[in-house]
Amino acid sequence: MNSRILGNGLEVSALGLGCMSMSALYGPPADIAEMIKLIRDAHEQGVTMFDTAESYGPFTNERLLGEALQPIRDQVVIATKFGFDIDLETGERRGGTNSRPEHIKAVAEASLKRLKTDRIDLFYQHRVDSAVPIEDVAGAVKDLIAAGKVKHFGLSEAGVGTIRRAHAVQPVTAVQSEYSLFWRGPESELLPALEDLGIGFVPFSPLGAGFLTGKIDENTKFDPTDFRNNVPRLAPEARKANMALVDVIRSVAEQKGTTPARVALAWLLSQKPWIVPIPGTTKAHRLQENLGSVELTLTAADLEQIETQLAQITVQGERLPEAVLKLSGR
Repeated sequence: MNSRILGNGLEVSALGLGCMSMSALYGPPADIAEMIKLIRDAHEQGVTMFDTAESYGPFTNERLLGEALQPIRDQVVIATKFGFDIDLETGERRGGTNSRPEHIKAVAEASLKRLKTDRIDLFYQHRVDSAVPIEDVAGAVKDLIAAGKVKHFGLSEAGVGTIRRAHAVQPVTAVQSEYSLFWRGPESELLPALEDLGIGFVPFSPLGAGFLTGKIDENTKFDPTDFRNNVPRLAPEARKANMALVDVIRSVAEQKGTTPARVALAWLLSQKPWIVPIPGTTKAHRLQENLGSVELTLTAADLEQIETQLAQITVQGERLPEAVLKLSGR
C-alpha cells in the first residue's frame, strides 16, 4: 500500500484501521481471536497505522491491539488517546473530561502496559478539556516525548484556535475529527488551518458509521447497545431522507465498477495528500473492500459529478448526540 506523511514526518499507510468497533459502541464486543487475526491480516495487506483509545471498553481495545501487534510492534504505528475521566484502576467512567497533566502521564503509563510497548507513536487528546489550558496539555505530552514514552502529539475534535495554541507549545502531528461525504464540516476552517500548520488529518467515521456503504437503510435495526441508535443523523426518518446521498455515491460506484464504500473512501483520499482515513470493521470481507479504495482513482469528472449532485442535497440530522457535540470543537 502507498504511504502518506502526516505532520512532523510521521509516515503511515494511506489507510489506517480504526479498532474501536471491535470492542465497543457498535454492539457487543467481537470475538478476540478473530479480531487479532483481522488486525494481523490488515498489516499483511499493508496497513501500518492502528487507532485505539483507553476509553474503548474501557481498556479492552488497547489490550486487544497490544496482543495483536506485539509480534510486529516495530513495523506499525499505534495511536491511542487520553482525556476522559476514567478511573485507571477500575475503569469506572466518572463522566466528563480529565486532561490534568498528572492524569495524562498516568494514562500514558497505563496505556503502555496494555499495549505491551515502550512507546506510544501518536498520543491524542480525545476531547478538549475546558478546565485545563491546552498549553498545559501540550506541555505534559512534550514531557512524555522528551522521556521517550510518546513519539507524536495529536488532537481529536479540537477547534482551530485550540490547535494553534497547542501547536505553539508542542508541534501537533495529526488532528482527528469526523469527515466524510456525510459530514463535510472540516472543509471550511479546519483543513485550511491544518495545511497552513503542516499537520496531518485523520478522519474517523469516514463511511458515516456504515451508512455510506449502502448497506443501511431506514429499515435497518441496530443492536440495542449500538451507539448509532442515539445519532440523530441515523434515526430511521433521517436515514430515509439521507438515502439520496447514498444514491449519488452508488451511481458513481456503478459507473466505476466498484462499491459505494470504496468511492466514499477514495473521495476522502483525493481531497489532500496528508489525509489518512481510519475506517473500522470487524469483518474480513469489509477490510478487503475498504483497502481496495486505495487503488481506485476518481477522475476530475467523477469528483465534479459528486460535487454537483451533492450540492442539491441537504443532509438531515446532527452528526452526533447533543451531549457529545458539546465536547467537540473547543
